[in-house]
Amino acid sequence: MPCPTPVSAREASAANDGVDPRIWTIAWVVLLGPLMTSLDSTVVNVSLGRLGQELHAPLTTIQWVISGYLLALALILPLCGWLVDRVGAKRVYLGCFTAFTAASMACGLAASAAALIGFRVLQGMAGGLLVPMAQLMTARGAGRQMARIMGLMSMPVLLGPICGPALAGFILQHASWRWIFFINLPIGLLALLLAIWILPRDDGLARPRPFDLAGFAMLSPGLALLLHSLESLGAGRSAHHLAWLELAAALGLLAAFLRHGRRLGGAALVDLRLFRRPAFAAAACTQFLANAGAIGGQMLLALCLLMARRSTPAQAGMLLVPIGLGMFCSLPAMGRLTGWFGPRRVAAAGALLALAGTLPFAWAGFAAGPAWLLCIALFVRGMGQGGIAIPSIAVAYEAIPGAQIPVATTAINIVQRLGGPVAATALALFLHTRMGAVAPGLPLGPVFAATFRLLCALHVVTLLAALRLPAWPGPAQAIER
Repeated sequence: MPCPTPVSAREASAANDGVDPRIWTIAWVVLLGPLMTSLDSTVVNVSLGRLGQELHAPLTTIQWVISGYLLALALILPLCGWLVDRVGAKRVYLGCFTAFTAASMACGLAASAAALIGFRVLQGMAGGLLVPMAQLMTARGAGRQMARIMGLMSMPVLLGPICGPALAGFILQHASWRWIFFINLPIGLLALLLAIWILPRDDGLARPRPFDLAGFAMLSPGLALLLHSLESLGAGRSAHHLAWLELAAALGLLAAFLRHGRRLGGAALVDLRLFRRPAFAAAACTQFLANAGAIGGQMLLALCLLMARRSTPAQAGMLLVPIGLGMFCSLPAMGRLTGWFGPRRVAAAGALLALAGTLPFAWAGFAAGPAWLLCIALFVRGMGQGGIAIPSIAVAYEAIPGAQIPVATTAINIVQRLGGPVAATALALFLHTRMGAVAPGLPLGPVFAATFRLLCALHVVTLLAALRLPAWPGPAQAIER
């Protein structure tokens, strides 16, 4: 029997409580993309020092192995919806996976730091679309079961941050650094073969539309400049005035795109009319804030353990493991809980748990207290983080019809990815300002406690955003052209 089209699968799964087994098959195949990019990013981040030694490059140069990847990702992300509408989701997915695997091989063969950075940029351009493409292809078939599928799909992706450091250490101890990139080759080849064989054809769903060149020239550079300027400001680098100028230019470009997008409507690279839908707007806002709290909190917790508690990097890493364990425990239940209680209640409960796990750190002496107390708080925080994102992203996809999923995927991923850098930079600037007023030798606990209070305020705002989600998803309605 031939495979059904994604549209018929979406309708079939929406019509009953169970999930079509073919949707699970598609979900597990496309999951290999996010899994590979997550593992690759973690391994490269941990290996940065060795790369600089082996390629005789200073840290200011070799850090572009990471920065170049992230900026390339920001440049390519706005093209996701247009490419899918133009050539179809399966072709885009296969093209991205092929390019990512080939770029991984090129990175492993690089003879200099400059070559490695260049190939990492190509890898970022390909890998930047794998996560939204996995969401898109799952959403087309998941229907009302999006929360359940996304909850289970998110668990293997967590293996990247958890297993990445150990894998990097094993490779660097027993083999050349080049195997950091060569390990992507067997995964990439397997994923390509499975995708060609299993993923359904979607040629009939393509809706070619003109390319918005002016919008691309505003949005992509604006996102890249924004991420780079926020990274520079958050890291406390010299030449702050250049970073502020870069930030001003980024905001100017993004403001210009907002005006441009409102004028063009559905012809724009990203259809801003999606945000007129209350359910989609609430979901996008919750996604932004949830990612902000997760990434910003991770940065702040690591600094607190290293500087206020004076832990070694290995000790700090072990103390942060309960966050991942908490997410592992909560994610599998997200689909069931969302079906029983609705996305609003589940996301709000997750925001409350994240706030409860963060509040103890607002007390100056907590970070220096017993390790088991820290682990309990961080476990609760991880459970909360796992309970926010899945219900809200399910709402985002259920608020729109299948034909508009590609452009909605682009919009929700852009908003989501901006949350982390914005929060990390704001928290880092606040922390650096407070630390500058502390006399040498004085404890840093009160400074970090004040910064954690700012993070708690962010979690309160996330709770308010989650309460704006619909209690139960309503029928998807198209945006009138």
